Amino acid sequence: MSGVRKHLRICVGFLALLAGAILALPLVPGPGIPLMLVGLVLLSSHFTWAKRCLDWAKLKWHRLRPD
Repeated sequence: MSGVRKHLRICVGFLALLAGAILALPLVPGPGIPLMLVGLVLLSSHFTWAKRCLDWAKLKWHRLRPD
Protein backbone atom coordinates (compact mmCIF):
# COMPACT_ATOMS: atom_id res chain seq x y z
CA MET A 1 0.00 0.00 0.00
CA SER A 2 2.90 2.38 0.65
CA GLY A 3 3.96 2.21 -3.01
CA VAL A 4 0.52 3.38 -4.12
CA ARG A 5 0.57 6.12 -1.53
CA LYS A 6 4.03 7.26 -2.66
CA HIS A 7 2.96 7.47 -6.30
CA LEU A 8 -0.26 9.26 -5.39
CA ARG A 9 1.68 11.81 -3.33
CA ILE A 10 4.10 12.41 -6.21
CA CYS A 11 1.26 12.82 -8.72
CA VAL A 12 -0.64 15.24 -6.47
CA GLY A 13 2.58 17.17 -5.84
CA PHE A 14 3.29 17.59 -9.54
CA LEU A 15 -0.33 18.56 -10.22
CA ALA A 16 -0.22 21.18 -7.46
CA LEU A 17 3.09 22.50 -8.80
CA LEU A 18 1.70 22.73 -12.34
CA ALA A 19 -1.60 24.31 -11.26
CA GLY A 20 0.28 26.79 -9.08
CA ALA A 21 2.57 27.73 -11.97
CA ILE A 22 -0.44 28.40 -14.18
CA LEU A 23 -2.23 30.39 -11.47
CA ALA A 24 0.91 32.41 -10.75
CA LEU A 25 0.91 33.88 -14.25
CA PRO A 26 0.12 37.59 -14.50
CA LEU A 27 -3.58 38.45 -14.97
CA VAL A 28 -4.67 35.01 -13.76
CA PRO A 29 -6.51 35.19 -10.44
CA GLY A 30 -5.81 32.56 -7.86
CA PRO A 31 -3.43 31.33 -5.18
CA GLY A 32 -0.54 30.37 -7.45
CA ILE A 33 2.46 30.75 -5.16
CA PRO A 34 0.92 29.00 -2.12
CA LEU A 35 -0.22 26.13 -4.35
CA MET A 36 3.29 25.78 -5.74
CA LEU A 37 4.64 25.64 -2.17
CA VAL A 38 2.17 22.88 -1.33
CA GLY A 39 3.41 20.95 -4.35
CA LEU A 40 7.02 21.43 -3.27
CA VAL A 41 6.21 20.24 0.26
CA LEU A 42 4.62 17.08 -1.14
CA LEU A 43 7.55 16.44 -3.47
CA SER A 44 10.37 17.38 -1.10
CA SER A 45 10.38 14.03 0.67
CA HIS A 46 10.98 12.23 -2.64
CA PHE A 47 13.12 14.62 -4.72
CA THR A 48 16.24 16.55 -3.75
CA TRP A 49 15.54 19.36 -6.21
CA ALA A 50 12.15 20.01 -4.57
CA LYS A 51 13.78 20.12 -1.14
CA ARG A 52 16.35 22.63 -2.40
CA CYS A 53 13.60 24.80 -3.93
CA LEU A 54 11.63 24.70 -0.70
CA ASP A 55 14.74 25.62 1.32
CA TRP A 56 15.37 28.52 -1.07
CA ALA A 57 11.78 29.73 -0.63
CA LYS A 58 12.11 29.51 3.17
CA LEU A 59 15.33 31.52 3.03
CA LYS A 60 13.68 34.21 0.90
CA TRP A 61 10.69 34.30 3.28
CA HIS A 62 12.93 34.77 6.31
CA ARG A 63 14.87 37.54 4.56
CA LEU A 64 11.62 39.24 3.65
CA ARG A 65 10.25 38.98 7.20
CA PRO A 66 13.09 39.39 9.72
CA ASP A 67 12.32 38.40 13.31
